Amino acid sequence: MPPASGREREQKTGCLRADAATIASAYNYQAALGMIVAAHHDLPFTRHWGAGTSSSSDGQFFRSGRNRSAAADINAKYGSEPGLKIYSHLSDHFASFGSRIMSATAGEAPYVLDGLMLGAGALPLHEHYTDTGGATDHVFALCHLLGFRFVPRLRDIADRKLGSIAAPSTYKGIESLMGRTIKTAAIEADWDDIVRIVASIKEGAVAPSAILRKLAAYKRQNRLDFALAELGRIERTLFALDWLEQPDLRRACQAGLNKGEARHTLAAAIYTNRQGRFTDRSIENQEYRASGLNLLIAAISYWNTVYMDRAAQHLQSSGGTFDDALLAHLSPMGWVHISLTGDYLWQRANRLSPGEFRTLNDPMARLKLVA
Repeated sequence: MPPASGREREQKTGCLRADAATIASAYNYQAALGMIVAAHHDLPFTRHWGAGTSSSSDGQFFRSGRNRSAAADINAKYGSEPGLKIYSHLSDHFASFGSRIMSATAGEAPYVLDGLMLGAGALPLHEHYTDTGGATDHVFALCHLLGFRFVPRLRDIADRKLGSIAAPSTYKGIESLMGRTIKTAAIEADWDDIVRIVASIKEGAVAPSAILRKLAAYKRQNRLDFALAELGRIERTLFALDWLEQPDLRRACQAGLNKGEARHTLAAAIYTNRQGRFTDRSIENQEYRASGLNLLIAAISYWNTVYMDRAAQHLQSSGGTFDDALLAHLSPMGWVHISLTGDYLWQRANRLSPGEFRTLNDPMARLKLVA
């Protein structure tokens, strides 16, 4: 092979530098987000919103330019313009700890575990909520094996048959609810491969979405795909029974998904004041934009939580009375006090010393001054 010319060496060097810059940027985003999320979960005020052990995830559609970019597709559900989705994860403390770019036409289920395994860091999560689009038997199986309780809101639960190890005729009176028997022999035959998949995910060697997309590409007669789905049918059946018998579980799931909707509303407001479009053509640049948006959401949520805590303490110290239980219904996803458009004059900003806070906006204090 002839030696590389100077031009070829220059091109290879440029590619290596670009790859290094890409890796560094992704690491910086993740490191900054991890610091904010960890600090957010340490705030005492977040205990009003939950124990910090549950999370939710959902996809949000964003339009792109008229010409299709690398990941932009047309999904009739969102109109005739091409776009993409950001699949995001949010803890019950309103900490936005993960986001991934995905096609507008792709299924959401493969990305459910990505945020939990690759973005949650040291968060003590053990219960996860999703909408119907994030639920498949494969996700039920992997969530169980990875130590998470998977709680999707299944709109089509009435159409999903329960699985059983014994013959359906064994369950007198509910035969109409039973589907075919679960093939436990298939699970036993491929158990070692299932364990290897789980170990690879735990070690971070491969993203869960990559494995699930690969399995989905196989034909149904693939043994490993079938065995994992059968294991998931067991977990889905047990979940369906809990879902029907436990109203508290249904309420917790709905509350978790509502927090995710509040996050979507804030994301839409931040992204160019509700008129944002993804004009980036490469997947890498789209991921950067999604990571930057998520980082800003996490920072706003942290900021609001700090000042909501100070406001509650101020009301209590000034003789105000209110029910602490009402604090659970507050949300740090507001932005009415944040300028999303216009000019930013950083030189004129009042700089604060470490540990110093801005003055609270107290309407009652202003009324007293006027009086």
